[in-house]
Amino acid sequence: MPPTPDATAPGAAVPDRGRADACPGALRLHTADDGGLARVRLPGGLLTNRQALALAEASQALGDGELETTSRGNVQLRGLAPDCGTELAERLRAVGLLPSDTHERVRNIVASPLAGLDALGNADVQAWVRELDARLCASEWAAGLSGKFLFALDDGRGDVAALDADVTLIAAPGGAALLRLGRADQGHPVEAGQEVAAALDAARAFLDALRRGGRRAWHLREVPELLPAGSVPLPPACTPSAVAAPVGALPGGLSVGMRFGRASAAQWRALVAASAGELRLTPWRGAVLPGAPADRLPALAAAGFRTGQGSAWERATACTGLPGCAKSLADVRSDAARALDTGARAGSGEDAGTGGLPVHWSGCERRCGHPAGRWVDVLATGHGYRVTVNGPTTTAGGPVDVRNEEMAEAVAEARRTTK
Repeated sequence: MPPTPDATAPGAAVPDRGRADACPGALRLHTADDGGLARVRLPGGLLTNRQALALAEASQALGDGELETTSRGNVQLRGLAPDCGTELAERLRAVGLLPSDTHERVRNIVASPLAGLDALGNADVQAWVRELDARLCASEWAAGLSGKFLFALDDGRGDVAALDADVTLIAAPGGAALLRLGRADQGHPVEAGQEVAAALDAARAFLDALRRGGRRAWHLREVPELLPAGSVPLPPACTPSAVAAPVGALPGGLSVGMRFGRASAAQWRALVAASAGELRLTPWRGAVLPGAPADRLPALAAAGFRTGQGSAWERATACTGLPGCAKSLADVRSDAARALDTGARAGSGEDAGTGGLPVHWSGCERRCGHPAGRWVDVLATGHGYRVTVNGPTTTAGGPVDVRNEEMAEAVAEARRTTK
């Protein structure tokens, strides 16, 4: 899971960046308690069928046989042997998933996954994804960006604009766009055709500012002088309350959810079998299959994917927990799954679904992988869980310490009272 986003706001004290950026990649593996972890960047979450199958095969041959999607639409392989790095890199290169050894960790690009599939957006931003990725890899200076630095390309519906990326492009009516820096509440107009250039200029200005000041930072919001007030208010939709992509049959294709973002190699093959040639992984740990017909949805449901709205599992996430992470105080995924299944049996799905806040289970105070904006935080304490709203910042009615058997109702109540 990606690290917890820093709480620093524009103008606040800059976090201490005394240590190097240790964000894992496809070549720089992270050592976890369950083996090596590789994070493969997928700009825009885009995968061809061939690439998806290659990842499934790599997970079985080299890892634990499962694939894990992240809150940036990337994919992780876990349980890797210490000596498999060379073979993994060869497998990724063979299908075009490793176009640059020097830039592979900075290819962090999220994009509206439903862009071009319905009539809700102002532009099909997939062209922006391809251009930005190519120019990012071709820019020598860009290798200096942190592995945490994020670009978001929003087609105007406000979905990925709500993710608080470092550089966000928002398509506007008429072919223009807005450039948002950090968490600013205003944007800068960008002429049609100059969107990618503007995003790259902002990222380079960030690195230049760090170099001039002799500072180390991972995020653009940590350099307040690069966050001018701007001149154009952002569209109302571009707020952290924006709803994630729905699941089920949609205009232009299918959308499914994965429990905690994990799917077996067999489930990935089921995705490929149902697709029309392309998959788009979403920042909400699901997958969109452009062009896939509705009659393939039952097979995906039978394979274990979430295909309907109103479930207690909706917008529910969790960190790795035990046994994969030594810092965790609990097997949070098992505990969370029991709570969510209990909530579903109790009929709390309507209360805990799209109308309520997202909920995230964490095994320790780092809260790895938690959502942006407001969310229900379920934090392991070593003797149960503590339920709060908005995690470490604010609470609704004070923290609630619960035992595992009480957790389903405590979570459902937090979601109900904070719609």
